[in-house]
Amino acid sequence: MYILGYFLQAVAFVLGALIQVAIIAVVVRAVLSFVSPDPYNPLVRLIYQLTDPMLRPVQRLLPPWNGMDFSPLVVLMGLYFLDIFLVQTLNRFAHSLL
Repeated sequence: MYILGYFLQAVAFVLGALIQVAIIAVVVRAVLSFVSPDPYNPLVRLIYQLTDPMLRPVQRLLPPWNGMDFSPLVVLMGLYFLDIFLVQTLNRFAHSLL
């Protein structure tokens, strides 16, 4: 069973790293919305391509209120929930198998 435990530890680590990258991308996107950067900049386009699939569904459900877009906040809360609940649950389950 220890092989399954190590596998779950690896999955939890990779999932946690991906969630952290997504969190950083959403924060950068929120900061970029305040400075209105060049939309043709490759880095800006990359940030938008990474975050659009996460933000669009929330933006459809939660329209801007008084000109403020709260979708990054909702997505960040969801990502932190996944990080705390899912990743830590996988880690604890993996440690119980070792």
